[in-house]
Amino acid sequence: MQDFPQVIAALAADADDVDRMVAGLEREQWAVPTPAPGWTVTHQVGHLAFIFRIAGMAAAQPAAFTAMASTIGNGFDAAVNAALAGYINDPPHVLLSRWRDERDAGIRALAAVPPDRLVPWLVNPLPPAVLACAGMMELFGHGQDIADALGITRGYTDRIGHIVGFAVRTWDFGYASRGLTPPDGEFRFELTAPSGPLWTFGPPDAAQRITGSAVDFCLLVTRRRHRADLDLNATGELADHWLDIAQAYRGPAGAGRQPGQFAAVH
Repeated sequence: MQDFPQVIAALAADADDVDRMVAGLEREQWAVPTPAPGWTVTHQVGHLAFIFRIAGMAAAQPAAFTAMASTIGNGFDAAVNAALAGYINDPPHVLLSRWRDERDAGIRALAAVPPDRLVPWLVNPLPPAVLACAGMMELFGHGQDIADALGITRGYTDRIGHIVGFAVRTWDFGYASRGLTPPDGEFRFELTAPSGPLWTFGPPDAAQRITGSAVDFCLLVTRRRHRADLDLNATGELADHWLDIAQAYRGPAGAGRQPGQFAAVH
């Protein structure tokens, strides 16, 4: 992982990319359904605003965040959905302003945390750089939903390397969400960056291997594309199963996407 200021800069750039997709929308476009069942563009932006708000609270007001998180317990998904009620009835210009305010405040708060200090989070405290990478993962996934809904073709840069590293770090989340025990032994990941270099993680001699496109890897672990539509390959039975269950977020996996649901994104 690159140094902390670079991670924060990448987070801010990804947030700006999402903002550009919604900044000029007409009122009716905010009500366009996205691939996430029951969620419109408004829901997606409201969700991101909420995530940045609580990330900023965790960074700037850790005691307040810990008190809030203790009331959620294992019901984070329900809490997120309940929080949407505070956003989805806003007029689009109000929601856009709230998203920008909470995005900016959250990024400033994370940037102000010393890199070696842990930030409280929903299950375990995290270094601020790792929490920033989790934010990039949220922006990638929900930004893809917005892009798919509006027919926008996204561009990808090597900033996604932070998401790739985060997904490798959280490789066992798909097992946890299904009540499965992760296998023993590390996997090898060999993924090609948008600009061409090969990013590698894990032991070179690992029997279980995932290879292919880093962009497609991010689409897989955010469950925005089905594995059948992605340039990803598995060597080994366990690695093949992992491609079916991979996710880089805690909690229920959700329905995911169907094979052939979308055209190729790159």
